[in-house]
Amino acid sequence: MADSRLHWGDIVVIIGYFIVVTIVGITSSCRNRGSIGGYFLAGRSMNWILVGASLFASNIGSGHFVGLAGSGAASGIGIAVFELSGAFVFVMLGWLFIPVYIAAGVFTMPEYLRKRFGGQRIRIYLSVLALLLYIFTKIAADLYSGAIFLTLALPDLNLYVAIIILLAVAAIFTIGGGLTAVIWTDAIQTIIMVIGAVILMIMSFIEIGGYEQLQQKFLKAYPNTTIQNWDNKSYAYTKCGVPPDNSWHLMRAADDPNLPWPGVIFGLAVSAVWYVCCDQVMVQRVLAAKNLAHAKAGTVLTGYLKFLPLWLIVFPGMIARILFPDIIACGDPDECEKYCGSRSGCTNIAYPTLVLELMPAGLRGLMLAVMMSALISSLTSIFNSSSTIFTMDIWRRIHKNASQVELMIVGRLCVLALVGVSIAWIPIVQNISELFHYIQAITSFLAPPVCAAFVLAVFWKRANEPGAFWGLMVGLVVGLVRFAWEYAYTIVPCGEEDQDGRPDIISKVHYLHFGILLFGIAVIVTVVVSLLTEPIDDIHLQRLLFWNRFSTLRRVDLSEVEAENDPEPETANSDSKPAVVGAMATDDYDSLPWYKKGCQWICGIEKMTGEEHQLTDAEMRAIEEKQTSIHEAPWVRRLLNVNAVILLSMTVFVWAFFA
Repeated sequence: MADSRLHWGDIVVIIGYFIVVTIVGITSSCRNRGSIGGYFLAGRSMNWILVGASLFASNIGSGHFVGLAGSGAASGIGIAVFELSGAFVFVMLGWLFIPVYIAAGVFTMPEYLRKRFGGQRIRIYLSVLALLLYIFTKIAADLYSGAIFLTLALPDLNLYVAIIILLAVAAIFTIGGGLTAVIWTDAIQTIIMVIGAVILMIMSFIEIGGYEQLQQKFLKAYPNTTIQNWDNKSYAYTKCGVPPDNSWHLMRAADDPNLPWPGVIFGLAVSAVWYVCCDQVMVQRVLAAKNLAHAKAGTVLTGYLKFLPLWLIVFPGMIARILFPDIIACGDPDECEKYCGSRSGCTNIAYPTLVLELMPAGLRGLMLAVMMSALISSLTSIFNSSSTIFTMDIWRRIHKNASQVELMIVGRLCVLALVGVSIAWIPIVQNISELFHYIQAITSFLAPPVCAAFVLAVFWKRANEPGAFWGLMVGLVVGLVRFAWEYAYTIVPCGEEDQDGRPDIISKVHYLHFGILLFGIAVIVTVVVSLLTEPIDDIHLQRLLFWNRFSTLRRVDLSEVEAENDPEPETANSDSKPAVVGAMATDDYDSLPWYKKGCQWICGIEKMTGEEHQLTDAEMRAIEEKQTSIHEAPWVRRLLNVNAVILLSMTVFVWAFFA
């Protein structure tokens, strides 16, 4: 094998990457900083290209480069269904969900349910659940995959120091500039990711002789241990080094242990709708668009970009197995432990190994920058969204009279807390195996009830707070029971199935199938309880449903009615004073020492220039009407609809071609 240590040219490329991204982050952080809407929603000023690029970069993290490539190396193209299904759900986001969220004028997803159902218990529950999912799945996945790559590329570098540096960079971008800096750095990092991954893909296909050779050679990519013990009946791990016969199929048997077709079509749809249409990380980027047309165009662009992972990540992972079968395809636990320190297999190092062994000096540095881009872009997205949820949905409940300056400071401190928890979680993450399926399983255990609550909230007028709450609670209990039961047993590696002590309800009910069942349970409970309790009056539902999103009737938020008994000022929720909220008088600002000025700048508190003025009620109403407008020019709407149809047609063709 070639020397995979980094060359001085690689180091230069990596340093250049950090310089470029830092400049972009600092420059963009000077915009939209002095208000809640500016910090958390980028002033709702992003165009469709930035929105689409940020959605893609937020979705494709370093966990995808490691997880998707690893699963591709292990079992073929089937894992690509998680990406190809994205075209459908991103169109659903742009055409069905985002118009409602914009018309409702919300910052966060829990805030939408607060307006839709009233009360606080659903909003608080979803906020806490979202933060836990971000910390223990998304951040964990990115740190783990980043650690794998850094361990192989920089064997002399202390792992904790490297990860802390990456976390610090992500936190600086998020704290300093809010969503504006995050979206701009995401756009730059998307370009870097695509360029680097395209170069590696081309080199990989050239190395093995093209696509047809990949089809022929993948099914014969056995490790030497399998070849040597092919006729040895006492050797239990022979089949563990053999690619499955359905490696080139997206649609697989209903009892397939990895990707059964009912779970792929229905169970994956539930998880995908939650992740794309109801999760703060994804929706927040679309809410930052200038208007509904830019929001839709951004989701369509992301849908087109979702075709790339199959070619840029999955196929290179399969090629890595062909080029390095003894390492990537190892089936003997002893051999795997020798190569990658894991007895369960080494497919997770497929993409990093391909980079370090195949690419020349300089380009290896570019690909390491790609992995850093993926890791940092995902972390910045998660940090910003978590900060928004904690600040707007939890802190404002704790401190009801919080000023906008206080909320911006709390949002930044929340990022620091997440960094601390993430660092403490590193030892746990290092011991996680089967990372991609682990994350999908956790999602299938916890997300379906949330998906049910949002789908019914947006599309069913009769759904009310008691129904949604008990649907969430029953779903949570059922999901936690399956989660605890699932991980109460040790999953045995391939070749040792006779030692599997799990009951059939765990070992034979796939997590995607369980997701379908859990979604159905949550829907049934929500519908039954809603029908047995009082409906919500129409005056509280204007522009909160898909069917009345264009309504011009006055809406009385349920929170206003509840405020009579439990006052909760909502002034901090509006961006009512964008010109002055984060500003200090010139004399007061100039009298501060330099270090205090630096702290004020980081927290979004800046000097008045003398041009700021207090907005009138009419000006504030005009701003609010513009931000909540879902009007589209007819020709723009038709153009977007045509692009959506083309996107969905292309997706159906690819599914049918590889089915």
